[in-house]
Amino acid sequence: MITVRPAIALDAPDMASLLNEIIETGGTTAMTRTVTGNDLSDQMAAHAEQSAWHVAVDDQQRICGFQWIGPHPNLPAEACDIASFVHIGRTQLGIGSALFTATAEAAKRLGYVWINATIRADNSGGLTYYQSRGFRDWHFDEGVELASGQIVDKISKRYDI
Repeated sequence: MITVRPAIALDAPDMASLLNEIIETGGTTAMTRTVTGNDLSDQMAAHAEQSAWHVAVDDQQRICGFQWIGPHPNLPAEACDIASFVHIGRTQLGIGSALFTATAEAAKRLGYVWINATIRADNSGGLTYYQSRGFRDWHFDEGVELASGQIVDKISKRYDI
């Protein structure tokens, strides 16, 4: 059984481990550099009043996914950006759905009107996930250079709360 709860700073090392596995595997996130637990806890604290972080934990209280929303400099104040990560091999088990239910409620509580998700165009799983939540395409960026030097296209999807 999966339980979703707000993330706390003590979760950051396990969240970093999960995210680093995804980064190192490649192909699904625009992030190309690994992160530390301190990186994530600092990010959690940076915009605490405007963001929400949730973790999905299994029966043994192991983090199997996490999601956050927060402001983004390229978005208007009424919009927040979202990022979602599920442990490799545990996708399509309802973890992302459970996380999004909590995240959408938090976005509304924080006063956001819509949520932006920017996904690599070659990340079919991510595109399918956000589409299944009701996100719709609203912006397309061609030829975006990642920190690794790789060039990808990105699709931004919008979810009206």
